Amino acid sequence: MKEYKVVVLGAGGVGKSALTVQFVSGQFVERYDPTIEDFYRKEIEVDQVPSILEILDTAGTEQFASMRDLYIKNGQGFVLVYSTIDDHSFVTVQPMREQILRVKNCLSVPLVLVGNKCDIPDRREVVAERGQQLATEWQCPFFETSAKTKENVNDVFAEIVREMNSTYKPAKKDKSCCVLL
Repeated sequence: MKEYKVVVLGAGGVGKSALTVQFVSGQFVERYDPTIEDFYRKEIEVDQVPSILEILDTAGTEQFASMRDLYIKNGQGFVLVYSTIDDHSFVTVQPMREQILRVKNCLSVPLVLVGNKCDIPDRREVVAERGQQLATEWQCPFFETSAKTKENVNDVFAEIVREMNSTYKPAKKDKSCCVLL
């Protein structure tokens, strides 16, 4: 069975842990408890192929940003999360993607862009069209999710597996930086 290393990145408080826990255990984490680093494993079937996801739920706070390079170096696929009710979190995904590309030394990586907390429309600051436009620019899948209602949660993780099964575009002649084993 193939194993995939997925890294969940985003600003603090966007719902990275809630999204991951909802996917792994089917439970919604109501209270916000800043993560330093949590690791999960889950067997998943995507397109009739069983796989194991190793999911690293990372810290979103700046005090742990220095650890991000190591997470990225070891990751194969990336779920970049922002909150639809926090415009600043949307702005921060751009430099995170640039950091991923720099650390992986690739022009493109398996990536899914996620706007979480779509179940709170009265507080929305980031419209779906902005997320879709950014995903189109990055040529990656985009989902709006709700960790609370489980909307599109499973789809995000299935899609990152599909993305990891597609080909990287290496920046250098040395293609080893971008090959999944």
